[in-house]
Amino acid sequence: MWIPVELLWAYLAAVTLLTLTPGIDTLLVMRNTGRGGLGDGVVTSFGICCGLFIHATLSALGISILLVETAWAFTALKWAGACYLVWLGIMSLRQALAGSQPETASRRFSNPPDRASGRGAAVPRLASFREGVLSNLLNPKTALFYMALLPQFIDPAGPAFAQSIVLAGLHFVLSMSWQCLVAVMVLKSQKFQVGQGVKRALNGLTGGFFVAIGVRLGLD
Repeated sequence: MWIPVELLWAYLAAVTLLTLTPGIDTLLVMRNTGRGGLGDGVVTSFGICCGLFIHATLSALGISILLVETAWAFTALKWAGACYLVWLGIMSLRQALAGSQPETASRRFSNPPDRASGRGAAVPRLASFREGVLSNLLNPKTALFYMALLPQFIDPAGPAFAQSIVLAGLHFVLSMSWQCLVAVMVLKSQKFQVGQGVKRALNGLTGGFFVAIGVRLGLD
């Protein structure tokens, strides 16, 4: 076995804490589930988790060293993530102020889900997948984990790339399981009749969080 058992257990403990800690990715899954139903949330989660393999590949190839040692590269990554978060927040705030979901993005709140099929209104799945991938790739918490901590769980006696992919695969399973559970909980909560004002307030709260996190990230 490439990865010693003690390293594997330590990694599972660390990555479980990382997964369960509420963050940008969880908020995005919740927002998109409320926007387009369970399918939208699952596709968003799949995009987020696919980004883990990109982080693992970059870490194994040593790109992380370049980002850590090159100040301008890391700053560019940080600002890209900050701008993306602010953009997501502005979109949510616009939805809250308009009182309805954009026609091209979603009509989740104006059209209740099909309870029999568990599917909501039609939402472009590619857009949801793209949002998930970008959210993960531009998430500094995930990037720093793979840059700084993932190498700590790699056995130097074995192939680094293969070990990185295996570890990312474990993270993929944990994250998909947790985020899909979150999506189901969001969907179940919508069986309660929530007023349009509450829905707008939730959109506004989510948008405010995205903008605040993005601004803080950019100024940190």
